[in-house]
Formats: sequence, structure tokens, C-alpha cells
Amino acid sequence: MTLISVEEAQSRLMSLVPEPPVAVERVPLSQGLNKVLAEPMLAKHFVPPADNSAMDGFAVRSREVIPGKPLLITQTIAAGSVAAPLEISTAARIFTGGQLPKGADAVLIQEDAEWRDHQLYPKVGIAEGSNIRLKGQDIQAGARIADSGQRLKPADLSLLASVGIADVPVFKPLTVAIFSTGDELVEPPNVLRPGQIYNSNRFALQGLLTQMGISVIDLGIVPDDLAETTDRLASAAQSADAIMSSGGVSVGDRDFVKTAVEQLGALDVWKLAIKPGKPMAFGHVRETPFFGLPGNPVSTFVTFLVLAKPFLEQLQGQKVATDETWPGISTFAFKAGGRQEYLRVRASRDDQGIALERYEAQGSGVMSSLAWANALAIVSPLQDINPGDTVPFMFLDRF
Repeated sequence: MTLISVEEAQSRLMSLVPEPPVAVERVPLSQGLNKVLAEPMLAKHFVPPADNSAMDGFAVRSREVIPGKPLLITQTIAAGSVAAPLEISTAARIFTGGQLPKGADAVLIQEDAEWRDHQLYPKVGIAEGSNIRLKGQDIQAGARIADSGQRLKPADLSLLASVGIADVPVFKPLTVAIFSTGDELVEPPNVLRPGQIYNSNRFALQGLLTQMGISVIDLGIVPDDLAETTDRLASAAQSADAIMSSGGVSVGDRDFVKTAVEQLGALDVWKLAIKPGKPMAFGHVRETPFFGLPGNPVSTFVTFLVLAKPFLEQLQGQKVATDETWPGISTFAFKAGGRQEYLRVRASRDDQGIALERYEAQGSGVMSSLAWANALAIVSPLQDINPGDTVPFMFLDRF
């Protein structure tokens, strides 16, 4: 069977994403973190709303500031107070954020002045506009400050609040049902019997989905039984926007996920030119998208990041960046096989740029490699990497 390239698999998957959810809800800004905007947001106000001082000092007319020539200090302006117009040949004591009085065109910082007995003695001259934050310098009223499809970060919430926005229209967060298959799986902290392993994929998928702002329905471990697998899938399709399994999508006698999905919908099992990974399935349980990820822990993690995550982002209504990689400098030698390889590396800055250190054990079951790494180096099929070569990489925590 011909292997499908990563690029082709990504293209196929993205072409199969249903239209973004039509359900839109308004949520308070305090609940907006990680939500995806459903509409562009426009500023209702100027930021700052008026000319104000960028420093502690004195509001003045710049042409009246002559070193050694005193100016009468007639008022004090703190942030939040309303200033009287500045009279001729006077100055106003002003603090950072204080609104500039009408008639002033500069702020003389206090380090460049002496003052006593309501008299200001400038040490230096000053240019018009010095140390002033002009009205609308940051944001103009009516400007677009956030786009539809944008996942809201803490800085976005601060920006929206700065123009008086208290709630935002967002796509209702996705709900994804997850389960693991295999009679060999046991939940910690139960005692392992011979032939059993702990179900670690459950916690990886829960964490990855939660980082995306997605609600998780945890179906636990599904035993190797066709009827039980079919019942769990049918139930999940009624309450989830997508379903995701780890393991059980091969053609072995004890792998029932493929048969169950085909009874309820349709399924394609792909052999991917990706390492770790290779076997992955995609289809539908009734109308609900289904991902069958490989069972080995690192393979599950990598195929989720490379293939499932962009699909879910677009399904959520988020604008998806397809080229989120950065150039790194290899510190290792490596020869790739016939598949595109995702090496667990640690990216750190040095004098040459971003250095990529490779974890020695790269097996698909070596979860310690992902716990150690902060990035994946992307090596094309048959590519020969030498120390000092530039290699693209993606960060593991890009959410």
C-alpha cells in the first residue's frame, strides 16, 4: 500500500471539516479566555481617551519653557482628575496618566526641573509633544481590534476591556468524546497484572483538548468487544462534536473500532508517511467526525498535534495557521527513513540562534521523550541531517 504524505493527509482532512458551528453565544469577558470569536470586534472608544502625561512632571507650553525662568504652578493633576485650562506663563504639576490640560503641549519631566514655593524652574528647554501620549495613540475609535476566528488570549481580553467591551460573541466550545481501547489497559493506580499497561493516552488527550478550550467527554477504556464498542460510539455521537479513540483501528482480530464505526457510518484507515505514527483512521459515526489515533503514546501525541488539532481548530471556527514552524540549528546527526519524522527535541537559544538538542531514545512508546522535549524537529523523508544544519521545528505547547 502506498503511504500517504503528511501534507496530503492534512489537505484531505481540512477539506472534510464541516462548516464551523453555527451556535454563537455571548460570554462575559472574564469567561472569554481560549474562546473563538464569532465576529470582528471594533473599538468603541479612543485609547487613550484624551491626551495624557507619559511621565511624572509638569504640563507646560513648550515655547514658555526657558532654562532658569520660573513658571507659576497653579494646579496638580493626578490620573483620573479633571484639569482646568492652563493659563499663560503657568505650569501644572502632573502625574503619569494625568489628562493634559487645555493649552499645554508638552510635559517637562521632573528630573529636568526644580520647584519650590509654587514656582517651577526648568533646567532645560523642551519640544512640543514631549512626554505626551496622544488621544487615540494606541487605538482609534472604530478600529478593528480583533477578528472573527481568533482564539482569545489574555492580552486580547485586556485589549477588549481597554475600549469598554464587557462581553464578546464566541463560537460555543466544542465537545469531544475520547476513549481508549484494549483489554490490556488499566487505569492508575490499579495493580498491573501480567500483560497489562496503564492507560496514559487518556490523560494526554484530555490535556491537549483542554488546552484548546474544548470540553471533554471521557468514555474511559472500551473493552475489546464489538457490541460494547458500538454502543459507546453511538452514545458519543449524540452528545459530542467529534469522537477520538487511541488504539484499535488496525485490522487485527481483536480490533473492533473499525467494524463498529463502519456499522454506524464510514471509516478510512490511512497508512501515513509519518514517524511516529503511520496507522490513523478518519471517518464519521453517523454525522459526527471520528479520529482513530494510533495506540502508542508518542504516536498518539504527534498525530494529534499534526493532524487532529488543525481539524478541530477549524471545526471550532478558528483561523488555522498551516505553517507554524521556526528554523532551528541541529546539534545532532540524523538520517531519516522513508517517512517524515517528528523528532523530540529541546529548543534553546544560543549564540547562533535556536539550537535543537535531540532526545536519544525516539521510540513511539518512549513518553519520557515528550516530557523532556519542548519541540518537534521535522525531518523530510530520506533527509540527511548534520550538526549545524537548519531544521524546521514546531513547539509542543503552541495553543
